[in-house]
Amino acid sequence: MKKRVLALLLALTLVFALAACGGGTADPTPAPAATEAPAATPAAPAAPATPEGFQVDIFFYSFADTFMASVRAALEANLVSAGMEFTSHDADRDPSRQVDQIRTALTMGTDLIMINVVSTGAEDVALYMVEMAREADVPIIFFNREVSDAVINAWENVIYVGTDAPEAGFMQGELIYNMIRDNIEQYDRNGDGYISYIMFKGELGNPEAQGRTEFSVYQANQMLEAAGLPTLRFYDPANSDLYISANWSAATAHEAMLTALNTNPMTGPNPIELVIANNDDMALGAIEALNGIGFNTGDPDSDYIPVFGVDATDVARDAINAGRMTGTIEQSATGMAEALVFLASNVMNGGHLMDNTASFNIDAHVEKIRIPHGMVS
Repeated sequence: MKKRVLALLLALTLVFALAACGGGTADPTPAPAATEAPAATPAAPAAPATPEGFQVDIFFYSFADTFMASVRAALEANLVSAGMEFTSHDADRDPSRQVDQIRTALTMGTDLIMINVVSTGAEDVALYMVEMAREADVPIIFFNREVSDAVINAWENVIYVGTDAPEAGFMQGELIYNMIRDNIEQYDRNGDGYISYIMFKGELGNPEAQGRTEFSVYQANQMLEAAGLPTLRFYDPANSDLYISANWSAATAHEAMLTALNTNPMTGPNPIELVIANNDDMALGAIEALNGIGFNTGDPDSDYIPVFGVDATDVARDAINAGRMTGTIEQSATGMAEALVFLASNVMNGGHLMDNTASFNIDAHVEKIRIPHGMVS
């Protein structure tokens, strides 16, 4: 709506230029309808009688990310239902490309931008995005991949929608305890009084990866110690980090798991007895490596070690139901999408992003909305 008249001549010029080049980088195809909103999400404000022309541009760090694909599907379906126009952009993990995409959308006259930022640790890049949006007077929502409080506080029309990373870690630790406590002797395969685990960490510097890595083992050990049970210990005493960096990738986790199984075979004195991963993709990559030695195949007669992830993607749920994976922590793609569209509806109706959000879980001193996690096993 706003800025479109002023930007019309430039927009037409860019459209003709893009047509001559064979198209742009965005994929505006809507996804199937989203599921019912969770009870904690307030009903979206009623859409105005004529919402045509309200444009939302959504910038994803990667269309290839499994969890973000589910967020994208739910978000696009909810935007369609709300009567909003939208364009989704794939940065393909390239921060420079994402900045260029945002700059172009603002020049074309978008009304709202949502950013799943590529570089979570690059505060200067996020601040530059905010500055571009402020100059264009376009509200901005960062989502899923967290930016610093300083970025959110840089302008009154900036907020963040995501989850609480430590909460995911604590819940994963509790889930680990719940699933192994009754079969602890079975899982302590070498009988040394510890459960030897391998940890696959996501992107270095990412707050979600840090919270999940730190607090999952901490919580599990707190509960195991209180119950007088064997605690968790990283399988490789030479690794002072207590994790293997796999950058959210199933393929990277698969290769790392193969290496770990070669150096620590299940028949040796120090077998790996537990797999913990910051996301489901890495957990599934580790399971693929385990399948190669006959573990976690889903066959009731095959050998098995517990494997835990985060995200509760469809493929992870299938693996749990098939007896190949043990459990996961749900990030609600639907809940995140519905919160984003609720906020977008505020803007479309002429209000502020944070209008009518009292029922959301919001940080005390910064406008960051947290979507709750859940356990799946």
